Amino acid sequence: MNRIEKLQKQLDELQVDGLIVNGDWNRRYLSGFTGSNGILIVTADDVRFVTDYRYFEQAEKQTGLDVVLHAEHTGHKHKIYDEVAKQVKQMGIRKLGFEQQHLNYGNYARLETLLDTTLVPTYDVVENLRMVKSAEEIENIRISTKITDDAFVHILEIIRPGMTELDVAGELESFIKKNGGLTGTFSPIVASGKRASLPHGRASDKVLEKGDMITIDFGTNYNGYWSDISRVVALGEPSDTLKEVHQVVHRAFTNCIDHLKPGLTDQEVDQYMREVLIETGYNEVSGTGTGHGIGLEVHEKPLFSVDSEKILLPNMVVTVEPGVYVKDVGGARVEDMLLITEEGCEVLSPSTKELVIL
Repeated sequence: MNRIEKLQKQLDELQVDGLIVNGDWNRRYLSGFTGSNGILIVTADDVRFVTDYRYFEQAEKQTGLDVVLHAEHTGHKHKIYDEVAKQVKQMGIRKLGFEQQHLNYGNYARLETLLDTTLVPTYDVVENLRMVKSAEEIENIRISTKITDDAFVHILEIIRPGMTELDVAGELESFIKKNGGLTGTFSPIVASGKRASLPHGRASDKVLEKGDMITIDFGTNYNGYWSDISRVVALGEPSDTLKEVHQVVHRAFTNCIDHLKPGLTDQEVDQYMREVLIETGYNEVSGTGTGHGIGLEVHEKPLFSVDSEKILLPNMVVTVEPGVYVKDVGGARVEDMLLITEEGCEVLSPSTKELVIL
């Protein structure tokens, strides 16, 4: 059963006759289309893809679907919904589902005006399908992760006092591109010294100094699929406090992945990571999430937290990323790419998670 067929089987459960899919990554997942403007219309027995002139030929080649040309001015992206409304009428859809987190209010109002159809909000329908990866997706993620892991090993040979955080980030990005990957909008986090208390401390012009402990968080996109790892490096011996911070993070990480297996809930994954932080008194300075799914997006379902309700299944790819962030002191985060297997999990990014002291 292909991806669209899996979606079609859910329409009855959603109590809709059809569903429009306009979320960028959901659209790509279902159709293979990599352009920036297109909408899928899916019913139980029909699928149409609406796009504009810029992408018409591309959509025909990439999707293999019935592609409908939206002929209005391509600069007015909202006008594509006029064609969508026309197709919805032709397809006889009386109850039309839409992705509530992807369809903005303006386009919702446009459809409401154009259609004598009940509009039904849906949430995470395609996102839930995306959680379990196919063999092809897993292979793309393996390659992406290897490039990222190799980039970390490479940077250990280069990083030194006197470089800036931006120098380190640039070297990582250069290595990734030379080895077949892309970094896109995922700029490396390189946070050194006291700046490491910033969970998302993007690389700055700060100069690396002896004694700095540095958190490096970065990833690669390969053939559309992301990897994401975090490692900690010190330039000379860091303070005892910083060593303790890293030890706590590493323990939390290890405790969590040692328990990962199918059947665990998001809350249980979060609990295994957090129990170490609570025991050591660092939970209040660990404000970031436990981890997340990864694939076409860097952060996708499942999202590990006390509030989520997903269950781990074989062939999900996730990260676990405990972190501790102490203002005016520094911080640390460790993160790995993990494939959920029938029995547990496989670490896809084997480079050391220990504190590397150079």
